[in-house]
Amino acid sequence: MNVFLWILQALLAAGMLAAGAGKLAQPYEKTAESMAWAKSFSAAQVKAIGALEVLAALGLVLPAATGIATPLTPLAAVGVALIMIGAVVVHARRGEWPNVGINVVLLTIALVIAWGRFGPYAW
Repeated sequence: MNVFLWILQALLAAGMLAAGAGKLAQPYEKTAESMAWAKSFSAAQVKAIGALEVLAALGLVLPAATGIATPLTPLAAVGVALIMIGAVVVHARRGEWPNVGINVVLLTIALVIAWGRFGPYAW
């Protein structure tokens, strides 16, 4: 189970890092062109979401990999879950159902990681 959780952590971290880095690296206008939901938020809010996604990605892997402050890993998973709940709400209000499905899958993965790392498979 520990290996399974590591795989989930790595995959979720890679996805969050890619999504967050994209929001941080691109100008707001380009992000708003490719992601319609971004038009509902200010440039600062989109950049903040991107920064939170990058921090969550780092938190999913680095504490566990280094053995330093390992309780941050399940907390990062909870953070991802909260981000995904917000994403589900935004996409559902906009009727973007394929995005809701993706966010629900990511939310489920984050909750499995949080359960495992807070519970029976903590360090």
